[in-house]
Amino acid sequence: MTMSELAAKIAELMPRAKADLAELVAVRSVADPRQYPPEECQRAARWVADAFTEAGLCDVHLAETPDGSHAVIGHRPPPPGAPTVLLYCHYDVQPPLDDAAWTTPPFTLTERDGRWYGRGTADCKGNIVMHLTALRALGDDIPVGLKFVAEGSEEQGTGGLEAYVAQHPEQFLADALLVCDTGNAEVGTGTATVTLRGLANLVVTVDTLEGEVHSGMFGGPAPDALAALIQMLSTLRDPVSGATTVDGLDCEGSWEGVGYDETQFRKDAGVLDGVRLTGTGTVADRLWARPAVTVLGIDCPPVVGSAAALPATARARVSLRVPPGTDAQAARAALTGHLTQAAPWGARVTVETEGTGSAFRAATDGPAYTALGAAMRTVYGKPLAFLGQGGSIPLCNVLAATYPRAEIILMGVEEPRCLIHAPNESVDPTEIEHMAHVEALFLREFAASVRR
Repeated sequence: MTMSELAAKIAELMPRAKADLAELVAVRSVADPRQYPPEECQRAARWVADAFTEAGLCDVHLAETPDGSHAVIGHRPPPPGAPTVLLYCHYDVQPPLDDAAWTTPPFTLTERDGRWYGRGTADCKGNIVMHLTALRALGDDIPVGLKFVAEGSEEQGTGGLEAYVAQHPEQFLADALLVCDTGNAEVGTGTATVTLRGLANLVVTVDTLEGEVHSGMFGGPAPDALAALIQMLSTLRDPVSGATTVDGLDCEGSWEGVGYDETQFRKDAGVLDGVRLTGTGTVADRLWARPAVTVLGIDCPPVVGSAAALPATARARVSLRVPPGTDAQAARAALTGHLTQAAPWGARVTVETEGTGSAFRAATDGPAYTALGAAMRTVYGKPLAFLGQGGSIPLCNVLAATYPRAEIILMGVEEPRCLIHAPNESVDPTEIEHMAHVEALFLREFAASVRR
């Protein structure tokens, strides 16, 4: 099949890609039994297994992982002397959050203004359809061996697949690992994500009194736990710039890949007119090369129903995103020490570790990245761009540790306008078409470059 014939075949497959995505979006595969029935995830897993069996994979089956979720696993033997590529995606999705905030039903694929809307259209069911379209376009002419895994609890972060990989490393051994759960810097710019921030999440509790007391009778001398907590949390940010300031952490890193235009960032993030961005340096520096602290939640008396009483205890959930080059455990210790030292008036502080995850940086100097660069240039007409990502994908560190000789590539159909995890998630169908073309070309290029 010539280059032009392959592109034409993928374009011809796009109506089927839309129909597939509509079926997948209709499955409410939120991996949280408190919100949606587990049968929905089972239904999505079976759909994926059937589709990839039809696309030419062998022994596609559901494997239960240690967190109770099911991974869909399959393979295709390599031609003689050819390398093997792992294709990753996940079929579980985030809950829709506020149904009223959706312009169209979250579990119904809806086309509007050239985009396809619905929960999971981009993250990550759009990437499932991308894989299928690439494989269908190649047909029987797949020049590499394939291993395939679709995760069932990625959005919940419960670590089922990470634990399963550690228990069954032989099932995922490959020369290149295509982790398709990210995307491009913008529509029309072929991009690989080469760094991921790690995290350190804590819950800090402040106690100052044996119990609540009347603010009129005791307010003034009696220490207020909520006021103490507020004062502690305020020290995590520079009072003028808003930059993260955690004692013991380097907060001055710089990013060398593709930048992020500030005007576009404000639009993508929904920053209100007149509100300044926090921090210093470029937007990319702040997103991908420096620690970033966020107060995710506070437990204290709500406004409605509150009394004229001094809070005796208060707590907050604090998240610290950690850039590559910073050890997550060291970051957790620094954040713990900072909060403890910042406590005023001798307030009693308890810090509980909720979770940590290491940052990730991909090596980009191997044959897989060379093949990807050639495929991206053919499809998009410009060089492969490198991007960081503020989120964490713990599986990448497990894969890197388990398969140190394999090249790990993070790519996919997502881009900033997709609004993943938010109401009105969408995907640009041209990105599914173009990235499926990239994937098919990559498999050809990679096979040719490393054929044994």
